[in-house]
Amino acid sequence: MPSPRLVFLPGLACDARLWEAQLPAVPPALRPMVSDAHMRHASLPAMAAAMLAETEGPLVLCGASMGGMVAMEAARQAPGRIAGLALLGTNAAPETPETYQLRADAIELFERGDVRDVIEPNIVFAFHPAQAARPELTGRYLEMILDAGAGQLIRQNRSLMERPDARVHLGRLRCPVLVLCGDTDRLTPPAASREIAALLPQAELHWLRDCGHMLTMERPAEVNALLGEWLRRVAPA
Repeated sequence: MPSPRLVFLPGLACDARLWEAQLPAVPPALRPMVSDAHMRHASLPAMAAAMLAETEGPLVLCGASMGGMVAMEAARQAPGRIAGLALLGTNAAPETPETYQLRADAIELFERGDVRDVIEPNIVFAFHPAQAARPELTGRYLEMILDAGAGQLIRQNRSLMERPDARVHLGRLRCPVLVLCGDTDRLTPPAASREIAALLPQAELHWLRDCGHMLTMERPAEVNALLGEWLRRVAPA
């Protein structure tokens, strides 16, 4: 069997910049790539199907937030191809009525062109307070989201509003799973990561201290250490 390929899956309105600290740290033999399927399709199942169609052979999927949801959906569609899942700050449950309404309200504002006015005041919720006070960090995140634009924010939020319940199939997975979560994540609370780990006896669950939702940007060294050690066991180069 060929060695697995490592595919990074960005979160909502994010791109390869989300993984800029991780890409140089993983073994080149894993042929790491960043998927942009979430930028080209309108639902999580379609995003996962496109990523699977655009790659070959066994895969190790590393997804953050919405990217983790795409990874779990890909594992449902093609469990035999998934050699491992790394799930960072994500959620297996479907949308709650409260969050559904929040996204619907935000979409109305995005449709009016009020992207910066919506995103900029809410950046603090994506980071631990210590990191939220670092303008060079929050500025990089804001730039990435604004570059995605209103159309992507609308389409990707709608895909999250209609996402399937991944908990239904997670328990059938047999591949190794790494679950990472910031201990102060306010967008995908730690309870969501605990639920994923509880459904997967083979999962490793790690908390990143003083870290919010943007793990790869807030705590890149810790993410690299945990991911690197796990990859050496799951997909030795």
